Amino acid sequence: MIRKRVEIMHGVNFDVLDRRDPGLYGGLSLTELEVKIKRFAQELDFEPSFGQTNHEGEFCENLHNAMDTADALVLNPGAWTHYSYAIRDAIELTGLPAVEVHLSDIENREDWRRVSVIRDVCIGHVQGKGVDGYRDALEMLRKELGT
Repeated sequence: MIRKRVEIMHGVNFDVLDRRDPGLYGGLSLTELEVKIKRFAQELDFEPSFGQTNHEGEFCENLHNAMDTADALVLNPGAWTHYSYAIRDAIELTGLPAVEVHLSDIENREDWRRVSVIRDVCIGHVQGKGVDGYRDALEMLRKELGT
């Protein structure tokens, strides 16, 4: 069976993405971002689904549910990346290949943003490439899944 379902999950403050610094985040709304990601996913023969929440527990519950509905994950938890061990554990629990994505280059921002507590449970990470980073993440997953 070829695995093709990918859950793209966005965390805190993505619902107001278009109000954030366009120099760092690209100036797109969440809807515009998802339209572009959907196009990338379909080009790579993935079936994408999307989720966003500002509630950490809900993000964890969505990860739990992904075990039954997805074959892979693309994750941008936003600020939770830097401190949420609950999300880290939920990612690990899924057993699904996951790629961490950040629109901005977190390695060249504030010191606290350089820490990722989820990186070690992901097969890869992409940062600083804007929306194109999601294509890179999907390509990593395509290779991992052998699709």
